[in-house]
Amino acid sequence: MKNFRKKILSRAQLIDVCNSERLKGKIIVTCNGSFDLFHYGHLVFLDYARKQGDVLIVAINSDSSIKKYKSENRPMVPEEQRSQIIAALEIVDYVHIFNETVPMPFIEAIKPDFHANGAEYGEDCIEAEAVKKVGGKIYLVPRVAGLSTTELIRKIKSS
Repeated sequence: MKNFRKKILSRAQLIDVCNSERLKGKIIVTCNGSFDLFHYGHLVFLDYARKQGDVLIVAINSDSSIKKYKSENRPMVPEEQRSQIIAALEIVDYVHIFNETVPMPFIEAIKPDFHANGAEYGEDCIEAEAVKKVGGKIYLVPRVAGLSTTELIRKIKSS
């Protein structure tokens, strides 16, 4: 089995990787999210993101950041497990766990060519300014109707 844990990198390591990949003419794509209770909608999102470039970097909110912006009861799955699930996917090149509640510092450090975001957030999403500042573009990914972690949690609680 391939050691997918090697795909989980620090921000400093990712900056070096991106600099190297850019020298080879590679297009860097980033996206971010909590990816709690990984589901089909997440997979479709990551697949769309992957198709926008050569290198896909997924930034995952740390447990502490999720507790701050979602709920004290979240995440359901710890960051170590969430990051390994994402890293195990063939379509993902690298994974980064970030502690901020917003991804702008990550985006400004990595300087992606494209940053994928859910279409429901629109072109004026919170990441837009940081992406444009580094010369990148926002790529909006259509949401899979009826699929969200929050909806899954509701279904589980009601069953």
